[in-house]
Amino acid sequence: MSEPLRILHFADVHIGMENYGSSDPVTGVSSRVTDFLRRMDEMVDYARANGVDLTVFAGDAFKTRAPNPTFQREFAWRVRDLAGMAPLVMVLGNHDMQPSREKASSVEIYSTLDVPNVWVADSYEVRRLETQRGPVVVGSAPYPFRSRLLEDEKTAGMTIAETDALLAEKLTDVLDALAGEADAHGPIPRLLAGHFSVSGALLGSERGIMLGRDVQVALSAVADPRWDYVALGHIHKHQNLTRGRTDAPPVVYSGSMERIDFGEEGDAKGFCWVELARGAAAWQFVPVKARPFVTLRADLRQSADPTRALLQDIRGHDLKGAIVRVIVQLSAENENQLNESAVREALRAAGIHHLASLQKDVERADRARLGISPEGLTAEELLERYLLSCGVPAERRAELLALARGIFDGRE
Repeated sequence: MSEPLRILHFADVHIGMENYGSSDPVTGVSSRVTDFLRRMDEMVDYARANGVDLTVFAGDAFKTRAPNPTFQREFAWRVRDLAGMAPLVMVLGNHDMQPSREKASSVEIYSTLDVPNVWVADSYEVRRLETQRGPVVVGSAPYPFRSRLLEDEKTAGMTIAETDALLAEKLTDVLDALAGEADAHGPIPRLLAGHFSVSGALLGSERGIMLGRDVQVALSAVADPRWDYVALGHIHKHQNLTRGRTDAPPVVYSGSMERIDFGEEGDAKGFCWVELARGAAAWQFVPVKARPFVTLRADLRQSADPTRALLQDIRGHDLKGAIVRVIVQLSAENENQLNESAVREALRAAGIHHLASLQKDVERADRARLGISPEGLTAEELLERYLLSCGVPAERRAELLALARGIFDGRE
């Protein structure tokens, strides 16, 4: 029996994400862009050390469809490294391709220049590829743009829901045809590489940077035993949709390579390493050293010294290199006692990478609710509601209203 093929599966690199970073004064490149590139470098080193036979990139190289030349150059260097080791399949994601066929994708240059060992998979097709450990059959399923997949369909007058249903049906038919074509190659390991949503998948932060409107296909459309492994991109949360099943291949989202926002704070980031044979796929998720995101929450409403309490909390966490947000609960009485400058200095001393926000949630027990137009209120009633909205304690409020009443009556 031949040795299983060693396959690298990754997706959703999104080079160009610059939130929560700072620009390098020498290169002009955001520190967050550097984070994403370093994650790719970790992956390339792993592939080299473990003798990769095939690399499958399941889409979304950049944040935008028109990345700047610096981002394209940095990505190209990593593509060169990967293609120098083994064949590289690059499936187009929604961030890679333009809705119109006439416009070039952000990675089309590799096929235009006929870069050796690189297949830019911009259409639905099946190919047999030769690797150092034997042949493999790969089916490609790029992101299903309506303008492309439904170009021969009559959609005029259809509702959005009807169009989405037709698109899902069309994609399901295409996926079935790809599986049939792959099966015709006989007892050769085969995998499907795609960039789209599958029903039942747990969503991540991809919704926040989504380009275009999404459509889902049923899990049954890809959990097909005619495939040995299904390598997916598009959803940022790593997951295996057929976990525990013996009647279907692993249907795996590798997840994104780096955290994008606090919605991914607890998510592991990395890539998948697959040992593939016909009828079997042993795979593992390999985590990378993604930038940590940390939320510090502190309830300081009862604290007599909220600054001291928060500084102690900061010292109790390992925040080195982290992107941090601080959310504190305060009372109206101690809100002004929080020294924000001291908090920011303590975070800098802790070695954080970036402070995303310092949010103060102040308890207003007696917050005013007017309920009627202010034009119908007396001056005293307006003042009382203003004091309520400011969270002024009841005793102090009574004193101020008594003084104001004398002014309103003309006695003072």
